[in-house]
Amino acid sequence: MSRENIYILGIESSCDDTSASVICNGKVLSNVVANQEVHAKYGGVVPELASRAHQQNIVPVVQQAIEQAGITKNNLNAIAFTRGPGLMGSLLVGTSFAKSLALGLNIPLIDVNHMQAHILAHFIKEEESKIPPFPFVCLTISGGHTQIVKITSHFEMEILGETIDDAVGEAFDKSAKILGLPYPGGPLIDKYAQLGNPKAFKFTKPKVGDLEFSFSGLKTGILYFVQKNVKENPNFIKENLNDICASIQYTIIEILMDKLKNTIKQTGIKHIAIAGGVSANSEIRKRLTLAEKHWGWITYIPKFEYTTDNAAMIAIAGYLKYLNNDYSDISVTAKARLKVTE
Repeated sequence: MSRENIYILGIESSCDDTSASVICNGKVLSNVVANQEVHAKYGGVVPELASRAHQQNIVPVVQQAIEQAGITKNNLNAIAFTRGPGLMGSLLVGTSFAKSLALGLNIPLIDVNHMQAHILAHFIKEEESKIPPFPFVCLTISGGHTQIVKITSHFEMEILGETIDDAVGEAFDKSAKILGLPYPGGPLIDKYAQLGNPKAFKFTKPKVGDLEFSFSGLKTGILYFVQKNVKENPNFIKENLNDICASIQYTIIEILMDKLKNTIKQTGIKHIAIAGGVSANSEIRKRLTLAEKHWGWITYIPKFEYTTDNAAMIAIAGYLKYLNNDYSDISVTAKARLKVTE
């Protein structure tokens, strides 16, 4: 079979975004994402509502991705989909749709690990982006994960360190909730932080292993700090919102940067990438860019649209697997819990 043009359709449905993407030889032709507004009033993702919304969205989203790519479904070489980790109900919608479409078109089915896909988004071919060489280290930061992963080849990954309790994205969102900000609160903390003084308030960093993370104590510390000050001054949050957000963000980013410094000390690898939803945070991007100047790191920062959950990262992972003839059996099942190394 000629390798002239390989078209891969990627389908992502791990949480509350329904997404479909078509890539050709590693280049993105379309990347359509349907967000679910329904969860905002509940202050977090409601699994049952998420899976129902995926059922409504998946057909129009896939159709739009194929049309935007300027092809028909008969041009597709394979269907890649998120197998896990994620919400079971949401994953089942994408899995069953991908299976049906692959069977109907009689083309290969490729299951993708969502966490690996976040990392492999760095291999999407874009004119202005640089692709990391092996081995490199990736800091994977999202609402559900905080990990330092060593990548030796596309599918050879090793977890060097991870959180022992909460993920960094959760720390941002819960802190925002404490401050009375709407869900999702992480981007709002980032927004207000840019107007505040990061040294205004001091929060304690957790004492854990060199490459380990812990955010539950920090969240509790922020809660007690806010409660104490609001008791003394009911307008405390309103009067100090920018400074509180800047101080919370500064503390969290300091923790992440400390761990990256420890990783480089231990591995000697200076090629550092970030991936996952929290890598959209402006401060971590700024600090990594500065690290290139200060410490001689070579950093890889993905485009905004490839940081949050999207199907382009699923499609690129599917493309790399396709080149290895690494296909899935039709009996493959969704898996809510899946390590980056699986």
